[in-house]
Amino acid sequence: MNRIDTRFADLRAAGRTGLIPFVTAGDPSADGITALMHALVAAGADLIELGVPFSDPMADGPVIQHASERAVARGVGIALILEQVAAFRQRDTTTPVVLMGYLNPIEIYGWTRFAGEAAAAGVDGVLLVDCPVEEAQSAEAVTAAGLHQIFLVAPTTTDRRLAAVTARAHGFLYLVSFAGVTGANRLDTTAIAQRAAAIRRDSDIPIAVGFGVRDADSAVAIAGCADAVIIGSALVERLAGSTDAGDAAARAQAFLAPIRAALDAARGAPR
Repeated sequence: MNRIDTRFADLRAAGRTGLIPFVTAGDPSADGITALMHALVAAGADLIELGVPFSDPMADGPVIQHASERAVARGVGIALILEQVAAFRQRDTTTPVVLMGYLNPIEIYGWTRFAGEAAAAGVDGVLLVDCPVEEAQSAEAVTAAGLHQIFLVAPTTTDRRLAAVTARAHGFLYLVSFAGVTGANRLDTTAIAQRAAAIRRDSDIPIAVGFGVRDADSAVAIAGCADAVIIGSALVERLAGSTDAGDAAARAQAFLAPIRAALDAARGAPR
């Protein structure tokens, strides 16, 4: 069973809302990815999204764009990221890891090579922002290797496309909270709840809400309608000024732990 499925089943059984931090692999340091992943888990992460740095990210706001630029400048690519995930798996065999990025780096790396090496390293899923469901067959090597392909659902996604997405979706749906790029502060909890309810009428796949989640208050605000909350830009922003890997780990724990506690308090389910 894919670790993503196991984790969401455990969360549902416990009545807990999942916490999914996003960090850009290679920022704030190229050799601290593994240590940062362990720090995220220690702070309460239920699943980790690792951003694959890319020079032309279309869905990311300035914070994550700059993180990608710094990581690219450090020479961080897929091979190094997979090495770091494999190192993470030496101590953590249960926390799911999803690589989030764009088609271009994988197209260059090669689908078959990527899928096989990612599965061997311990990756559990892949979310490709610019891969529409109609082109999902391009990623057949990913699913053949046992990885889940995660899809985005936006406020502008039509009912017809939503049906196509849920028909192919595995793991969870990434529900984008508003039409825009990451990092903006305009969370509309009413609209998110309505969208989540519409998805649940036709599918029981877990829903993780991202974009606009910046702190404990915003995470708790959407916890009632989501299986998990995804927090990226606010975390990446706090890591940007880290002096070393230890400082980055400390910043990550200081930022995430209160959010984990607030989510558990809101659902009455302590970790």
